[in-house]
Amino acid sequence: MSSLIIKNLHANVDGTPILKGVNLEIPQGEVHAIMGPNGSGKSTLSKILAGHEDYEVTEGEVLMNGESLLDMEIDERSRAGFFLAFQYPHEVPGVSNANFLRAALQARKPKGEELDAVAFYKELYAAMDELEMDRKFTSRAVNEGFSGGEKKRNEILQMMMLRPEYAVLDETDSGLDIDALKIVAKGVNAMRSPDRGFLLITHYQRLLNYIVPDKVHVMSDGQIITSGDKDLALKLEEQGYDWVIDAAAPASV
Repeated sequence: MSSLIIKNLHANVDGTPILKGVNLEIPQGEVHAIMGPNGSGKSTLSKILAGHEDYEVTEGEVLMNGESLLDMEIDERSRAGFFLAFQYPHEVPGVSNANFLRAALQARKPKGEELDAVAFYKELYAAMDELEMDRKFTSRAVNEGFSGGEKKRNEILQMMMLRPEYAVLDETDSGLDIDALKIVAKGVNAMRSPDRGFLLITHYQRLLNYIVPDKVHVMSDGQIITSGDKDLALKLEEQGYDWVIDAAAPASV
């Protein structure tokens, strides 16, 4: 089975260890969620998977369908099927959403093969309708002047158009009201497929009411300390993280 496999991953930022031996496997066809307190390393993991240059991997490996993700340049990771939805999506002034997506999709085409413009816009409009986005967003600069909820919908729109094999959503639920959360979740659920794996990074169980995960993992101090099914997220919502961190402490000594 094809998987995104993280083995004993250690990483530093400015010489400070953040990840301290992360082990995780996300098979295609499954949705996994990582929860954990602030500073546990969740967003650091997502940035390392995407190739952020500020983070230094000191040990371990990441395999995507058997190939080393860490050996790939950022654009190569994307073309190979990796996607990251940012916690804080960037603005790209002067580049319209439509042109941005056309360029991204064109970059995946073999040299000399042109993207079918009619098919592109048909698919784009269908995805925007799914996310209840106004067509005017096609001509607006990427995320410029967008509200928080609009930026998050735009991230999901990009995912729907790029159709990655593995998608990491870094706190996509942060800053969303309940209506926007439902729409974003609807877009993610529409993308669930036997050929696609998801990793949801979140603080709150609320998101998992709408995107029900196959597995839930808890990260603390740079490691996955326990895993379970969706009921684990409910227990964390009710009782917090102290009980699971305390339970894991003897094993880490």
